[in-house]
Amino acid sequence: MAAEIKFGTDGWRGVIAWDFTYENVRRAAQALADYVNENAPAQESGRTAKVFVGYDRRFMSDLFAADVASILRSNKIDVTLSDRPVPTPMVSALTLRKFWLGIMVTASHNPAQYNGIKVKVAGRSAATRETKEIEQFVDANPVLFLYGQKAEQKDLTDLYQKYLASAANLKKIASLKGVIAVDYMYGAAAGWLEKLLPSNKIAAIHEEHDPTFRGLQPDPSLKNLGDLKKTVLAKKAVVGVAFDGDGDRFGVLDEKGNYITPCLVAAVILDYLTKTKKLKGKVVQTVSMGYLPKRIARACGLPYEEVPVGFKNVAEVMGLEEVAFGVEEAGGYSWKGGASDRDGLSVALMWLEIMASTKKKPSELCEAVAKEYGASVYLRRDLPAAKAVDKAAFVEKLRKKLPKKIGAFKVAEISTLDGLKVYFENDEWLLVRPSGTEPLVRVYAETATKKDTQVLLDFGEKLVAQYIK
Repeated sequence: MAAEIKFGTDGWRGVIAWDFTYENVRRAAQALADYVNENAPAQESGRTAKVFVGYDRRFMSDLFAADVASILRSNKIDVTLSDRPVPTPMVSALTLRKFWLGIMVTASHNPAQYNGIKVKVAGRSAATRETKEIEQFVDANPVLFLYGQKAEQKDLTDLYQKYLASAANLKKIASLKGVIAVDYMYGAAAGWLEKLLPSNKIAAIHEEHDPTFRGLQPDPSLKNLGDLKKTVLAKKAVVGVAFDGDGDRFGVLDEKGNYITPCLVAAVILDYLTKTKKLKGKVVQTVSMGYLPKRIARACGLPYEEVPVGFKNVAEVMGLEEVAFGVEEAGGYSWKGGASDRDGLSVALMWLEIMASTKKKPSELCEAVAKEYGASVYLRRDLPAAKAVDKAAFVEKLRKKLPKKIGAFKVAEISTLDGLKVYFENDEWLLVRPSGTEPLVRVYAETATKKDTQVLLDFGEKLVAQYIK
């Protein structure tokens, strides 16, 4: 079945054998080949590799990647194919200097029946303007797949290992006392922390290669980290860290096994980077992210900007301006000095460095930022949508029905940058937006107390209910 190939918040994804098929992957690969041949700078001499193709541990990812690489080579493009599963951030890092474009076969944090393709350029995800151009090449030319055109396979993991080693102070981290519990979620990040830190410090789970993820969705959010919590408590670990299926998202539990929200993770890291590393520049975050980074930026006199959901939108600003720190609600973080794409392993190393440098437990780090910048209770509900939602019309309907006051919260400002976001006094907020990757409408809220956050979520759910049935 010839599926519509559209790139969402980060790549094109589909269900294996339904819309993510050999036929459709080859159509996408030909579009990528046409895009490269139209846009890649000419090489002055020799055959310098232009494109790197990587893949994760999902079902048939290696075979899909081999097809993509063969089609690129058939179109006279210099291409290198990874000889093993790798994390997506490795592909991003390789596009900083060695390769003009990176292609990654992965469905990231999606369930096992999904696969997909991500496109990386200049250390970041391809921007919307770039993926739109790739989409225009779909079916513009017949797929050129010449017999025998196999791409050269290489192991370039040493380059990524050096990159990670420069992302944090490994010597300082090695001084951290206690066990670090790690949940690799059966994903492509498995084994990487052991390459960088003393192996006796790490208690890893779910490191095996299993394309089914054994029924676990490889998303390091609260609902999926029950096994990690058990490991933290059983091993008396100082922290628990987790990575998604392709290693670009990061999740963390404190020493008591409690989940730390991305809002607090971002605040701890940004506070450390600005105070200890003296990092300067704009703070950029998606509209679905919490208010603590905004408050830290305000306190430090740093510019601040919100962008639509999708880390590619954060990364695009990082590629154009001087940005100190970028963050999204889904566990993606980046800062000045490396690739502008999210990288779960880099974040884990920075988190461990912060613990070692401050000699504070994770719970103490969170208490410190809450004391200085205010409490944060951030919650999200995902509401199934029975049919496709036209975002513009949906947002306009909601905006017209929005009162000037919700409970005790007086509306201060409204944004339609991505969905409908309502700002209240003291930075508290409510956001309603259709998902860009799933048939869901997401309702987000953040206040200083769980009770107030639930009030806003209840209102948001009631507001959208009639439009998603």
